[in-house]
Amino acid sequence: MLVSARSFDEYRAMFALSDHDLALRILDCPGGAASFVALAGARGTDAVAVDPQYAHGTDRLGALVLKEIEHKHASLVENASSFRWTWFGDVENYTRLRTEAARTFAADAAARPDRYLAASLPHLPFADRSFDLVLSSHLLFSYGAQLDEEFHLDSLIELARVARREVRLFPLVLHTSNRPYEPLDRIRHALAGHGIATRLRQVGYEFQRGADRALVLDCTDHRALPRAKPATPAGSGGSDPVRWRHLGAHP
Repeated sequence: MLVSARSFDEYRAMFALSDHDLALRILDCPGGAASFVALAGARGTDAVAVDPQYAHGTDRLGALVLKEIEHKHASLVENASSFRWTWFGDVENYTRLRTEAARTFAADAAARPDRYLAASLPHLPFADRSFDLVLSSHLLFSYGAQLDEEFHLDSLIELARVARREVRLFPLVLHTSNRPYEPLDRIRHALAGHGIATRLRQVGYEFQRGADRALVLDCTDHRALPRAKPATPAGSGGSDPVRWRHLGAHP
């Protein structure tokens, strides 16, 4: 699985974030090397990011992401027609924005390490209803071919557990094929059985073709059931490290 560096403005577009949303307490899970927490924090938002890769050092992560962005540039030039460029404009701007985001992430993580916690789904180290709004992008559904339905459902229930108002997830297509995540209707039905209502929301962002909708979980009336303590401590990193294409294997 890859870690990327998405920008604050990209987050606003992907999740249809309003100024009102940015006045809430927000969790970004997984945060990767995005600049969202950094720039949201600079404007006064109480935002926290979690990602298992933070356990290996955010400075190292930032450096690896910069190399990954450089590696990806040539691939994007060659395959530009496979993507929609309405939001980014062109490959050069894409690379510039991602590079800026990675550098902003690294600087903020060094200055405010308490905002970047090593943790991984489906077990998060937060009390019930710790955040008003939870954002999650490019893991669930994106890696639907690698992560089974049980993991998806357990993770969504966990995200709903720590949210007071909403969980927003984007995109709803597989990252390799742009095909919709097929079990989505079954997952939504199962969430309804847990008292979690869901809806689809059109957003003003599309980079992967067909990826222009978010899934919203309404957590206002949801009350989480007691959960068992995870066998492995959150943030241990697990056995699925990031695979960096420009290195060939995780160093």
